[in-house]
Amino acid sequence: MSKTTPATVALTKAGVAFALFPYDYDPDAPRVGLQAAEALGVAPEQVFKTLMVLVDGAPACVIVPSDCEVSMKKLAAVLGAKSAQMMKPADAERLTGYKVGGVSPFGQRKAVPTAMDETAILFDQVLINGGQRGLLLGLAPDDARRAAQAVLADLTA
Repeated sequence: MSKTTPATVALTKAGVAFALFPYDYDPDAPRVGLQAAEALGVAPEQVFKTLMVLVDGAPACVIVPSDCEVSMKKLAAVLGAKSAQMMKPADAERLTGYKVGGVSPFGQRKAVPTAMDETAILFDQVLINGGQRGLLLGLAPDDARRAAQAVLADLTA
């Protein structure tokens, strides 16, 4: 497994401190974020999943705890849109440059509006995908928010 991804390069370039958390990725896991939390022995609400969505038809990124679902209504409102829906996996991969299961909010091919669930601030460190399957990055929530240029809001259903 490579320890260098576009996400780690982007964070290093931005001067953001992070730790690597590699784990055995299970492609058959029903919920990858929960499987990652279990593999690393951390609380599921501390592991944040990165999802690519369409808000009023335009791409956006949302970062929420792995044990939660996104409220598309709340997300649309936070990003000033009328509606939001999940992006098709192939479109997400093309847009971000990452494989689904390894999408990171950092170092994507194209910057898109990003929203992060406000519960991130409850932790000293959150774990967010590092740009490949089986690699999470641990970083301070405020550093993650700044690096992703994300708005912090209540985003869960």
